Amino acid sequence: MKVAPAPRPPFLEPAHRRRAQQLVIVAMVFGLPLGGCSFDLGSWGSDDKPKPAVTADKPAADAITPQDINSARDHATRGQVLVHSGKLDEALAEFEQALTTDPYNIQALYGRGLIYQGRGQHQQAIDDFTAASGLSPQKAEPLVGRATSYLALDKARQAATDLDEAVQADPNNVAAWSARGQAYERLGDKAKAAASYNRALALRPSDGNARSGLARTGG
Repeated sequence: MKVAPAPRPPFLEPAHRRRAQQLVIVAMVFGLPLGGCSFDLGSWGSDDKPKPAVTADKPAADAITPQDINSARDHATRGQVLVHSGKLDEALAEFEQALTTDPYNIQALYGRGLIYQGRGQHQQAIDDFTAASGLSPQKAEPLVGRATSYLALDKARQAATDLDEAVQADPNNVAAWSARGQAYERLGDKAKAAASYNRALALRPSDGNARSGLARTGG
């Protein structure tokens, strides 16, 4: 019996493969259409998040100040620039600094989640997308991000639930419809899968993932 070779450690991966993974993350962060999770972080403003209140059991010194919010926003913006340059470790450090300063910074949560996802750290990505979705429940993108990681972990039912909600929040989100097709295809519901792929193609006729999915499901 042949024994499958052990996975190659990340530091031994060819440079072109590491670069390709970096470009995928760059595209996701800056909203390029990859058929998966995508979103322009800059379109989430600070108005989307609740302001933390000072309570009796939380001293005023621990409250998040406007200066903290501005500083976190600056770190998150620098993180996006670093992602665009392919400097993912530095970008991750900026996102984490943003969240240390302001745990409610949705841009940093989403950006860090995308980096985790691109590195295969799907549970950490799910945690960040969950937090981002809780802070901005009207947005489809954190749900699509979380569903993408659920699919990577073979949790198609959880992914389908998120994607049902995502397409209700944003009926014109191509990535949500395409991913929904994948989720229902894995669940064996070819009718819902084909309907989702059809909707993705109606919105973006060039979507190759949706077209191949439609061919598989007989839509």
